[in-house]
Amino acid sequence: MGRILDRLFVVFTLCLISFIAYSSQIFIIWPWYGRELTVELLTLLLPFNLLVAMLLWNYYLSVTTDPGRVPKGWQPNAQEGYEVKKLTRGPRYCRNCDSYKPPRAHHCKQCKRCVLRMDHHCPWVNNCVGHYNYGHFIRFLFYVDVTCSYHLWMVTRRVLSTSAHSYWDEPSGLELIFIILNYTTCVPVLLAVGGFSLYHFYCLLGNSTTIEGWEKNKAATLLRRGKIREIKFPYNLGWKRNIASVLGNNPLMWCFPNTPSGDGLKYPLADGQNSDDDMAWPPKDPNAYVYPDEDPNYQFKLPDSPWTYENGTLNPNLSTNLNKSNSQLRNRSHNLNKPKPKVVEGTSIVPPYHPDYREPGEDDSDIGIHDDTSSEDDYYQDEEGGGQPRSRIVRRGSEGLEARPIDREEILRRYVDETIHEPGRYNVYVPEPLSESEEEEEQDETEDSEDQPLAEKVEAWIANTVQTPS
Repeated sequence: MGRILDRLFVVFTLCLISFIAYSSQIFIIWPWYGRELTVELLTLLLPFNLLVAMLLWNYYLSVTTDPGRVPKGWQPNAQEGYEVKKLTRGPRYCRNCDSYKPPRAHHCKQCKRCVLRMDHHCPWVNNCVGHYNYGHFIRFLFYVDVTCSYHLWMVTRRVLSTSAHSYWDEPSGLELIFIILNYTTCVPVLLAVGGFSLYHFYCLLGNSTTIEGWEKNKAATLLRRGKIREIKFPYNLGWKRNIASVLGNNPLMWCFPNTPSGDGLKYPLADGQNSDDDMAWPPKDPNAYVYPDEDPNYQFKLPDSPWTYENGTLNPNLSTNLNKSNSQLRNRSHNLNKPKPKVVEGTSIVPPYHPDYREPGEDDSDIGIHDDTSSEDDYYQDEEGGGQPRSRIVRRGSEGLEARPIDREEILRRYVDETIHEPGRYNVYVPEPLSESEEEEEQDETEDSEDQPLAEKVEAWIANTVQTPS
């Protein structure tokens, strides 16, 4: 999917270039000149088509040219000097490619390999911009700027010519639509690519890449903070030699595609530069943490307890408490900022039938919140808490210990029964049992009332009501 999307970027770029280049000639310039081939028309369109051809040629080379890869088995030469790592100050090594990295080379995640003199990975060309195609990429940006400027000049001439009195100078409806479309496509391209190309022209004059530009900014920050002394960029040879190292030694051929000099494995340094550690590029932050060298004999060993903390002790934030449930531990961070309820001395914040109820004077700060969703099979009785209330029964879980869920209605019923049967607390009325004769009479009345029709019951009730004095 990624490769298909990258190719769609290339197809979209080609379609955009073709639309701007040829729709302006077919639907704007050709009708403007009366659809007749004249010397004036050729003089206008021939330079434009040459610029479009050079643009497409350099774009094709930017897409298809390999930016450069590290030869298999390449190793740095200690006598000629090499680019060092920031931390170990040793030769730069790529763990992904399992090989040494030459100076100015970097690993590209999209291309999955190290690229010589890597500048950046450009999705619009579906390729990395490196040692062998950086010149083509620079010329491509240059021709985009020049071609778009020439295109806007042509279309603007056509718009300004509407003040003429020739009858064919008035644009038709189709011509007016394409004038608007060409402006809306060409102007954003010129602004975006123009700003991007200005940055790359600046990098070309300083013989630096985009990645090295970030390193220069970091070095400037360290210098401004007084952490390092001034270190010059080692590859800045002067603007003429910098341009020649990318576009070629012949200035007349700078606008035409050519092969860059060198193999991309080593680059000339500026006068007075050497490979000493104090002068190495990129400069090292003296306050940066230096990772210790790996011990080849080190063997990883699991700790005795998974709840280790720092030097082997237990993490206090992970300590468990049988009086605390998992839900309470999870909500601890949310409850820190909540105001605590005010408790009057001699009272409790929970009712007496709550499993976390404490007698007045006891600490009730560890009151938990119970969950009613777990099964009883997951629970066990604490070894130290035999015979304690049910709230001390806990279960093991992936996050520690959790209090056993309790039916609150059952708790309330049990509390009421225990309170009622407490001796001396309530005077409970217990009716005397009925005698045998009274039980028989009550049973006969019940049977008679069940056999009596409903209408007779209603009449008897009305008669009793009328006879009863109000």
